[in-house]
Amino acid sequence: MYEGAIQDLIDELGRLPGVGPKSAQRIAFHVLSADPADVNRLATTLRKVKELVRFCTTCFNVAESEQCRVCRDTRRTNEVLCVVEEPKDIVAVERTGEFRGRYHVLGGAINPLEGIGPDNLRIRELLMRLGTGEVKELILATDPNTEGEATATYLALMIKPMGISVTRLASGLPVGGDLEYADEITLGRAFEGRRAV
Repeated sequence: MYEGAIQDLIDELGRLPGVGPKSAQRIAFHVLSADPADVNRLATTLRKVKELVRFCTTCFNVAESEQCRVCRDTRRTNEVLCVVEEPKDIVAVERTGEFRGRYHVLGGAINPLEGIGPDNLRIRELLMRLGTGEVKELILATDPNTEGEATATYLALMIKPMGISVTRLASGLPVGGDLEYADEITLGRAFEGRRAV
């Protein structure tokens, strides 16, 4: 549609997850009309992220040093390990303020259609961490979708023989939701996960 640098920018922005052609065009024209200092600050920040941010050598969360802030925190227990798919999932769990254990980031979920199998995830590293004998409970906090369920099932089958308690995050009805709008699977899980009041 456009020529030269502006089209190149639209194309690159369109490659970002969740950014469609219209959004890419809007962002590109915002950048074009923005103050040069703002654009330079954005460019500097993007370069800085690529240069400084890496994965934690212990849990594979994002970090600017060898270990992330969670792994450096001596107040956390080593007996409970929460397995998540991506670093952004750690942020979601941390926002609850309920978890004081450690994490392990798999780097995705089993998805045969995308060519992602167990060997493409950080399962070997997880097994090495579990081999120390410190972990008493493993919480599987993968996404409640087909890929996340397949990953959780695979891990549970692999880890239960090790004598470690394996639990899965509960799933069911969202707070503020209406029963009439719940799908059968969600409602079924809510019945399975019911608790005494």
